[in-house]
Amino acid sequence: MSTGGNAIRGSRIGAGPMGEADRGYKAERVTITYYCSNGHDHTLSYAASVEAEEIPEESFCPSCGIPAGQDKANPPVLAKHEPYKTHLAYVKERRTEEEAQTLLDEAVAAVREKRIAAAAAAAAAAANA
Repeated sequence: MSTGGNAIRGSRIGAGPMGEADRGYKAERVTITYYCSNGHDHTLSYAASVEAEEIPEESFCPSCGIPAGQDKANPPVLAKHEPYKTHLAYVKERRTEEEAQTLLDEAVAAVREKRIAAAAAAAAAAANA
């Protein structure tokens, strides 16, 4: 499709010249630098009209994901991360070895009774057939 000779390639409707006068003026900003314990630093910009209490003391480092603070000499330390606990670990916290052995013995006895009853019923059905 031919667009003619007057079209400006690569422009959009409403696109104008680049510059502050046509696009508006930038709002006043406050730039805060955050430091993590791995030595990374990153800066975040906030509007100058924001109260100092609303600016967070800590942020998360975009490089490594650990907490970062505003004090370069004293960055926040990562809280100890507990590993994932399995269901068995939680059960062991609630039960003693003796309780666990008692429950296991009861469960095994119940399964044995069901198997004996099922075998007796199968034998009776085979004898009647």
